[in-house]
Amino acid sequence: MIVGTVREIKNEEFRVGLTPEGAHALVDAGHTVLVERGAGAGILASDDRYCKAGATVIDHAREVWERADLIVKVKEPLFPEYPLIRDQQTLFTYLHLAAAPELAKVLIASKVTAIAYETVQLPDGSLPLLIPMSQIAGRMATEIGAHYLRKPGPGRGKLISGLPGAPPAHVVVLGAGIVAENAIETAVALGARVTVFDTRLEKLRRVQQLWPGRTTTLMSSPLAIAKALRGADVLICAVLVPGASAPKLVTRAMVRGMGEGAVIVDVSIDQGGTCETSRVTTHDDPIYVEEGVVHYCVANMPGAVPQTSTAALTAATLPYVLKLANLGTREALLEDASLAKGVLVSEGHVTYEALAASLGLPFVELARALPE
Repeated sequence: MIVGTVREIKNEEFRVGLTPEGAHALVDAGHTVLVERGAGAGILASDDRYCKAGATVIDHAREVWERADLIVKVKEPLFPEYPLIRDQQTLFTYLHLAAAPELAKVLIASKVTAIAYETVQLPDGSLPLLIPMSQIAGRMATEIGAHYLRKPGPGRGKLISGLPGAPPAHVVVLGAGIVAENAIETAVALGARVTVFDTRLEKLRRVQQLWPGRTTTLMSSPLAIAKALRGADVLICAVLVPGASAPKLVTRAMVRGMGEGAVIVDVSIDQGGTCETSRVTTHDDPIYVEEGVVHYCVANMPGAVPQTSTAALTAATLPYVLKLANLGTREALLEDASLAKGVLVSEGHVTYEALAASLGLPFVELARALPE
């Protein structure tokens, strides 16, 4: 199979879909790997390293898209890439289509088979290709909240840990999954007062077991969230509904109730965001102030630490990339139920039920949609 990876064109996105080591593993398995020139620059992986790994470096992304049977990326295709997506091709990347209906329409029209990292799901319900980026985003979220609490800037000028005679910051976390656990771990280590919301008691029990006496855990409800957010210093939104839009749990009134100089880090923004006041920002313009509250809503947070995140991502994705290349897309998806759960669209059909519901489109079972 011909496997290709291209330079990411999303704002300040420095990750790359394949490391030189990943390219070497594919070449060693008998496949051809095409890499756009400069694709690995953000992780300090030179074109020469890719060549030494056995890959072929291509000057233009268009040629990679034209020749490759399987495109391995990090982020969703952007508008300039839309015309390059084609039938009889497999796209393997983060997609978050519930928050990108225009891209969903393009993928449906192209008849590409699009597999989303974020919905590949193991039998135990875990999301193995989302976990490493969720760990990074969670740890970053608390660091970012602490940074924007400080001055100079619009934050209220508070040290997250507090000091003797000065109370610590109050950090509220919505969700108790992987992003949340990593945010909580960092917040607790910094000495913050932490309140965690979720609708799943087993998740709240796990939080209390991990940090006994260091957190307050509450069942999520509008009234409870509103009460906890009054005067809170940092809100970290870490809610995920796989393949679907994030629920709007935080109203404008709740945001206003946090008070001037508080900080919201909405990690859920790549699925549309959890706050009514959230809108997508970028690494080069990461914040805005609304209702007096600082909002950080960067949709590709791990892109800020590309060496760490690319290494972690490739370690997780490479076994699936090898399976797709070795068996072919159809056979790999029929053999591996976990990988099959990642398919959002194929041959012009939406094959992920939650996505179909979010977009208001018909759902077709994958076995019926896959090309022969």
